[in-house]
Amino acid sequence: MGKLKYGSNEQLIDLARQARERAYAPYSGFRVGAVVECRDGRLFTGCNIENSSYGLSICAERVALGKALSEGVRGFSRIAVIADTHSPVPPCGACRQVILELCDEDLLVIMANLQGQVETRTINELLPAPFDQSFLQK
Repeated sequence: MGKLKYGSNEQLIDLARQARERAYAPYSGFRVGAVVECRDGRLFTGCNIENSSYGLSICAERVALGKALSEGVRGFSRIAVIADTHSPVPPCGACRQVILELCDEDLLVIMANLQGQVETRTINELLPAPFDQSFLQK
């Protein structure tokens, strides 16, 4: 998306909302949008992509991070996620694990819903005791 620097969480949420409109969710109807902000200011959006073999579905957060990684980005400052939920939608457990693997512990996760509710936490707050590379060391 180029070198755009977004100052406010609301602007990131708006981009996530736009990405949500492109979601492919014919089975559940549960559409999710996300945007990851890179430290260099670039932004990458993602939407969830369902599959009739449900285990092959991909979450919006992982799509956004995958797009950034495939472009060579390795530093992130914020990620925003939005869905049509009763309260701000958090990343699922798998996404929390992936976010923590690829981002710093203090990465801000901006969670929102279509009603305008917003909650912000660090990824470390959302996943306080992760399985990480320290368990793989001999």
